[in-house]
Amino acid sequence: MRAVRFDEYGSEDVLKVVEVPDPQAGPGEVVVAVRAAGINPGEVGIHTGAMRDRWPAHFPEGEGSDFAGVVLSAGEGVTAFAPGDEVIGYTDERASHAEQVVVPAGQLTPKPQAVPWEVAGTLYVAPTAGHALVDAAAVASDDVVVVAGAAGGVGSVAAQWARRAGATVVGLASPDNHAWLQSRGVIPVDYHGDDLAARIRAAAGGPVTVLLDAVGAPYPQFGVELGVEPSRIATVADFAAGALGAQVVVHHATADAAMLAELAEAVADGTLEIPIRATFPLDEVRDAYRLLADGHTRGKIVLIP
Repeated sequence: MRAVRFDEYGSEDVLKVVEVPDPQAGPGEVVVAVRAAGINPGEVGIHTGAMRDRWPAHFPEGEGSDFAGVVLSAGEGVTAFAPGDEVIGYTDERASHAEQVVVPAGQLTPKPQAVPWEVAGTLYVAPTAGHALVDAAAVASDDVVVVAGAAGGVGSVAAQWARRAGATVVGLASPDNHAWLQSRGVIPVDYHGDDLAARIRAAAGGPVTVLLDAVGAPYPQFGVELGVEPSRIATVADFAAGALGAQVVVHHATADAAMLAELAEAVADGTLEIPIRATFPLDEVRDAYRLLADGHTRGKIVLIP
């Protein structure tokens, strides 16, 4: 099979597609033919070496966590999945940017018919992080929630998931994304300019009770300035925010197949939208990451092996 590999740290130019042995299913494992696999900003930090202290590479290294596809084979003891089943899953082995991937059966969930492949292949990294932010802050229907980075991969899910809980949600985003936020029931506020706190309060029509941060500093501190109780400030991007009493969410510690299933069902019933910015064949993985590097892009970028 073909898979993305890199042998040294560097820009997207170090990424290449090479032939590697087909994976084999051991006991409790499932081999999946990948139909779609999302790419994420954290993977840039891995192949450039920017995150080598946190997530070191072991050359030759692969890439990718998100995927959706069709079961090819199931190992001994697997009863929940059989060849031909359509599934959504994740790998902890940086291996989804490939034609096939092998994972424990517990890291898969059935793909609902109504969920497009390109969306199904993006549901692990960013959407589970958005879900985890809402969970960490215990968002309820009487809350007024501010989401920093509300049009990004994580923030857009956090904003919609908070709305799904019945909360009033103010989304901080550039004006280009305001119409989309409004279409999802989110009150948009431009994060540029002066008097941001006053503009948020005016838009919210009352005190802010929760701040969800998908961007990083200074937003957790800004939440304190807005009067939010620190324990109801949650971030996936500011690892120093714990000193404020805020919750630093490590989403992969809570994300699992059950959370994937919940997100997939929300996509299927229309209460969650995952915009797709672009799709690329596996051979164009470098171009996919170049587009990701442009930033300020609403919607996921997806590889189609």
